[in-house]
Amino acid sequence: MIRGDSTGVQLVNSPLPSWQGHEVEVILVDLLIDLEGDVYPLTVDIVFYDGRKSIRILNPCTSADDFSSPECQWFDNPAVLSMQKQRWYAGAEALADGTVVLMGGFTSGGYINRFVPNIDPTYENGSAEPTYEFYPSRGNATIMQFMVTTSGLNSYAHTFLMPSGKMLVQANLSTILWDYDQNAETPLPNMPNGVARVYPASGAVAMLPLTPANNFTPTVLFCGGSDMPSDYYGDYTWPYYNTWTYPASKDCQRLTPEPQGGALPQYEQDDDMLEGRTMGQFITLPDGTMLVINGGMNGTAGFSNGTLHTTTLAQMPFYQSLASAPVSTPAIYNPNAPKGSRWSNAGLSSSSIPRMYHSSAMLLPDASVLIAGSNPNTDVTLDVPFPTTYTAEVFYPPYFAAGFRPQVSGIPKTLSYGGSYFNITVTATSYANTSANNAAANTTVILSRGGFTTHAMNMGQRHLQLDNTYTVNKDGSYVLHVAQVPPNANLLTPGPALMFVVVNGIPSNGTMVIVGTGQIGTQPTSTASELPPVVTSAPGGSGSSHSNGASDSKTSIVAGAIMGAAIIIGVLGDLGHLVFI
Repeated sequence: MIRGDSTGVQLVNSPLPSWQGHEVEVILVDLLIDLEGDVYPLTVDIVFYDGRKSIRILNPCTSADDFSSPECQWFDNPAVLSMQKQRWYAGAEALADGTVVLMGGFTSGGYINRFVPNIDPTYENGSAEPTYEFYPSRGNATIMQFMVTTSGLNSYAHTFLMPSGKMLVQANLSTILWDYDQNAETPLPNMPNGVARVYPASGAVAMLPLTPANNFTPTVLFCGGSDMPSDYYGDYTWPYYNTWTYPASKDCQRLTPEPQGGALPQYEQDDDMLEGRTMGQFITLPDGTMLVINGGMNGTAGFSNGTLHTTTLAQMPFYQSLASAPVSTPAIYNPNAPKGSRWSNAGLSSSSIPRMYHSSAMLLPDASVLIAGSNPNTDVTLDVPFPTTYTAEVFYPPYFAAGFRPQVSGIPKTLSYGGSYFNITVTATSYANTSANNAAANTTVILSRGGFTTHAMNMGQRHLQLDNTYTVNKDGSYVLHVAQVPPNANLLTPGPALMFVVVNGIPSNGTMVIVGTGQIGTQPTSTASELPPVVTSAPGGSGSSHSNGASDSKTSIVAGAIMGAAIIIGVLGDLGHLVFI
């Protein structure tokens, strides 16, 4: 901002938006300022914040807070807080004490993280960042050998904290268990069938729900991506193949990195996806199924002005996009269904908006899914096959067809690791056409964390079911006796999470709770308390069939207005459908 009068000009520091990866503090150069008829030459230095090292912290606020107050703003000051290294497309995973490990990345971006020939797989002549560091810091950044081994295809590495405290890390075709305290790597089997899932192959990857039934044993699902030969990926500049002609993979693999009983971890072939998909994204829904959405059937993430074989932008068939054939219909994966029947898109509507590179999705507190983004271009570009997209959509999963939501009370504000159980009351209006006994027996309490959401992936996404018993009341309501989080912070790291109560597959609205102390540091644990026995209602009481008056047929969904946005509502399909925002 500039202030002045006829006697002079004063520059007032006024931060401006980011520009090409940097935060711009001042971007006024060699201007002529006309003040009351007099012209004053003005030269101002450009001061940049290097966004590649930025750490930004948002103070969370509620609707009751003053959003304009400093307590409700981003903290962004590189002189006080920044990473040690420049990291473009780094991996990130939260740890049991609330710290975050940051690993790998480019130093300045590019298609893939290597030169050809690859004579310096460690640093790529300064273009690759093979180290890891912590926030808050635990000392100097240290080389991670895995980032050297996977040179090229290791951006946005897939990371999953395990119950032991070690971390599953997957990139290129390699897989390890990593002890980040000792920087020790244990090799696991390579990804089968030559399918890469990290950027820019960008498969859909997520941890399956952690439940009492599986003894909270993590299994990770890897789907889609690309089996392009390594040479096709080229280098920082561009791919060495016309990627938009190469079909994305349908392949899905499961891996249990720390199996119980002493078995060795092995990849297990799972059901293929319904179509090949690159840049697809998994969102774990409160009912324990997994939505995959967005992406394309051909090619990879990223953008370019050409390839080794199509050297000019004018010849590129989809402008700068390196993918084609958008997948417009989502699909749902049921991890508990019999093998051979885990995927379905029956009744799910299609979107008219291609969601290609730079698309993302996340679970909302009402158990719908927000979908946004798509811009496989260098900058804002509108008159191209896959333009810059500002329109957001909300996907309503099939459980919205019930026409009602469970109503609950008693959800605590904080949860501990072990300790005394708590009670949640579920009203008699929370289920239909079944008995209270059956409803209570088919009720689960879920903690859901969306993780860090970007580029068709959710780093740190977790879905954890708390153990519970129940007591059915004569009026058709029932009380859930719910265990605290298992006494192992590696299963669900401390911080905010959404709690859903799911009755016969229909979730309540989510309630934000804090897991752990709410502070960075070693989390206290206690022995899990014994839950009361199940108490059902006698026949003729609440055990008889109950209806809350809701119709079994699909009900219309009303989208609430969003401040400052134009709303266009389009209800599509029979069950899962999209509303445009």
